[in-house]
Amino acid sequence: MQRGALLDAARSLLSEGGSKALTFPALAERTGLARSSVYEYFRSRAAVVEELCAVDFPVWAAEVEAAMARAATPEARVEAYVRRQLDLAGDRRHRAVVAISAGELDAGAREKIRAAHGGLVTLVVETLEDLGHHRPRLAAMLLQGVVDSAVRRLELGAAEDSEEIIEAAVAMVLHGVRGG
Repeated sequence: MQRGALLDAARSLLSEGGSKALTFPALAERTGLARSSVYEYFRSRAAVVEELCAVDFPVWAAEVEAAMARAATPEARVEAYVRRQLDLAGDRRHRAVVAISAGELDAGAREKIRAAHGGLVTLVVETLEDLGHHRPRLAAMLLQGVVDSAVRRLELGAAEDSEEIIEAAVAMVLHGVRGG
């Protein structure tokens, strides 16, 4: 229960204040634990983020997979894949990991995150095969690039409305550069 409370506090701190907000004293204060107790659970800030990824990423992937399963056509599955990921990008769990992952993680932790993202991409490969793509894995990676770019745009607090970004990403994926 303490570990779960620490992870929840870490999500909140990262979501509210970015990577600088995640400190062991702040975790201790949020959870009511002694600072030394926090070190019993995690050796570093990167270890906290690594565990957040390990706990939260399978939940995100299951949510994307469930959204795709509810879609009736291959095109609708692709759209669900894009929309659900972009909806999840606003979730504090995702914002928390993004807030620290770029600069704080060691190579091993970054590789685990890349592998988790790779697992997410595999969800859409079969659908792209159904749509007739000759290289569905490559198409899935490029599709994910559009999603990742839209996520970054959403996180920047871009000039565009978030719904406008989501609609543009869906249109780009479904219709390509034709703008159809």
